[in-house]
Amino acid sequence: MSEESEHTRQPETAVRALFEDLLAAWNRRDARAYAALFAPDGALVGFDGSQVRGSEVEEHLTPVFADHPTASYVWKVREVRSLAGGAVLLRAVAGMVPPGGSEPNPAANAVQSLVAESRNGVWRVVLFHNTPAQYHGRPELVEQHTDELREVLGEPTGQD
Repeated sequence: MSEESEHTRQPETAVRALFEDLLAAWNRRDARAYAALFAPDGALVGFDGSQVRGSEVEEHLTPVFADHPTASYVWKVREVRSLAGGAVLLRAVAGMVPPGGSEPNPAANAVQSLVAESRNGVWRVVLFHNTPAQYHGRPELVEQHTDELREVLGEPTGQD
């Protein structure tokens, strides 16, 4: 995303694009591009609970991408809204399609939150939180979440 285009966008639109760039970088297994979207003092909270400073994201992800094939994200943004102080909150649901697979693995469903700030006209991630969406004891919610992601992929769901 060019800085010039960021200046002309509404904050909500710019942050939606930032989020999409973040997950697209993951899907390309590009640790450098993923990390470049974080503010140095930002924070990443990974699916497994890992907590990483923005300045350390590339170092954290490089071995992850080098050591094994990673699943690809599929996502649906549910909300984007401006907060006080010029920050923007984005909330989404996500899932992961295993390497060689064609549909999301329900065990990897997640709820994601991203907070971004514009610094010197460039939007950066100050918090990306990726938490498992296990819906303990509520299998119908797991199925709803997975069906929502199947729809994003253009696949039929099990519902009429």
